[in-house]
Amino acid sequence: MAFAAPVQDLIDALGRLPGVGPKSAQRIAFHLLKADPEESSRLAAAVLAAKERIGFCSVCFNLSEEPECEICRDDRRDDHVVCVVEEPRDVVAIERTREFRGRYHVLQGAIDHLQGVGPEQLKVRELLGRVSEGQITEVIICTNPNLEGEATALYLTKLLDVPGLVVSRIANGLPVGGDLEYADELTVGRALEGRRVVAGPSRTD
Repeated sequence: MAFAAPVQDLIDALGRLPGVGPKSAQRIAFHLLKADPEESSRLAAAVLAAKERIGFCSVCFNLSEEPECEICRDDRRDDHVVCVVEEPRDVVAIERTREFRGRYHVLQGAIDHLQGVGPEQLKVRELLGRVSEGQITEVIICTNPNLEGEATALYLTKLLDVPGLVVSRIANGLPVGGDLEYADELTVGRALEGRRVVAGPSRTD
């Protein structure tokens, strides 16, 4: 027996969310249908408010309510070091460590040719523009230690191999195939501390 059209539409919409399979979509849909109208309304209102109020920082492309995010507006941060991450959630993971006081650049994804995502779909050109201004002396590549993250790191390393710029890669304190957002603060902090130089004046190989 098929679900009523509005129920199936809800399940289909939930199933398009990352990490939500068909069975999970059904469970969430049924939960929402059984919940008090106030709970469903709060969820709908929260989604709409976030879409209306949140955009991307014009400098680093982190999530922000303002044209520039809180980190980019903070004049206490080190302008000479930029940490490159895939997604805004990775900024949160690194900030939890309290080990990094530089700036960020959010690529908005990673190179994944199977999904049709190449460098042109990412904020690579904007990163190069920031580097070309001459203020940045080190770029820390903190893409995830999986196939897509490593491909992105390799691409950026070659692209950023310019005189006077140190390019370092986050250390392998993170498990291969893992995601930054799921790592604990200590693991991410140690990975930052143990980063290795992959291009630039301090490289010895």
